[in-house]
Amino acid sequence: MQLSVLDRSRTRSGGSHADALRDTVEFARQAEALGYHRFWVSEHHGVPGVAGSAPTVLAAAIAGATSRIRVGTGGVMLPNHQPLVVAEQFGVLESLFPGRIDMGLGRSVGFTEPVRRALGHDKRDADEFGARLAELLSYFTGDAAVSGYPARGLRVPAFVLATGAGAEVAAAHGLPLVIAAVRGEEAMVRAVDGYRARFRPSAWADEPHVVVSSTVAVADTTEDAWRLLLPGAWSMAHSRTRGEFPPLIPPDEVLALDMTARERTYFEESLRGHVFGTPTEVAKALDGLVRRTGADEVLVTTSTYDRSAMLASYERLADLFTR
Repeated sequence: MQLSVLDRSRTRSGGSHADALRDTVEFARQAEALGYHRFWVSEHHGVPGVAGSAPTVLAAAIAGATSRIRVGTGGVMLPNHQPLVVAEQFGVLESLFPGRIDMGLGRSVGFTEPVRRALGHDKRDADEFGARLAELLSYFTGDAAVSGYPARGLRVPAFVLATGAGAEVAAAHGLPLVIAAVRGEEAMVRAVDGYRARFRPSAWADEPHVVVSSTVAVADTTEDAWRLLLPGAWSMAHSRTRGEFPPLIPPDEVLALDMTARERTYFEESLRGHVFGTPTEVAKALDGLVRRTGADEVLVTTSTYDRSAMLASYERLADLFTR
C-alpha cells in the first residue's frame, strides 16, 4: 500500500503564516526521507490560520527543495480559476520537474460569501466542475481551441477530489479518485463502488485508482495519539462557530477551554472518524479501511500543534507501511 501526505500549512500559536509555509517545505523534505510516495498541498483563500492559498506556487518551492517524492495539489479548486491558467501552471511545474508533478483538482468554492465575491465566483460555479475539468484536460491533449503552452503534449497525472458527486465526474473522465469519509464511511464506500462501476478508461488512466484520505495519528499510547488530534479538532470547531481557523494550540490548552455547548458539539464531531492509536492499532485500522474500500493508496493528513510529535507520528506510520 502506498502512503502519501497532505499538508494544509496550518499556523501555530506564536508562529506566523511565513513560518507555516517554511514548515511545509521542511516537512516535505522529511516526508521524502521517510519514503512517502506523494506530498500534496491544499488551497484555501481568506482563511485565518491557513497559509496555503497558492498551491502551485508552494508546490514549486517543495519540488525545488526535494528530489524524488512526487509533489502536487490536494487540490487546486477549479471553480476558482480559469482552466487555461491552471493548465499553464502545471505545464510549467512539469517542465521544471518532469515526472514528479501531480494535478489534484477539487470543486469547492470559497469558504465564505465575501471570499467567493473576492474570487469572482459563487457556489453555482461548482456545478460547472465537469465542464471546466474537460477544458483543462484538453489543453494537455492539444484538443483545445487555444494552445496552452507549455502544457500541450504533457501528461501530468490528474486526480479528482470528491466527497460524493465528484466521484461520478472522476469516473466519467477516466481519472483517479481521491475521497474522504466526510459523510461517513458507508457513504464513502458507496461512492467508491459507484466510481468503479462507472469508470471509463481514458488517456489518463486505464483502470480505476482510488486514494482514500484520512486523518491519522500514531503514538506510543492510544491516549497520546488522541491528544495529537485535539488541536485540529478545536480549530475546526472554532471555524464552524466563528468563521475562521485559529492557530493550532497545545492539547493541554484545548482541554482547559471553557467551550460553549455548540462548540463542544462541533469539537466532538471533529474527533470522529479518524485513525489513531499505537502502531499496532493504526496498522489494523488502516488495513481494514483499505480492505473495505479497495484503496490503492492512503493520503494522510495530521494537523497538530507539536511539529516534533507530528513528525514522530508520520515516522511511525512509515515504519509500518513504507520500509
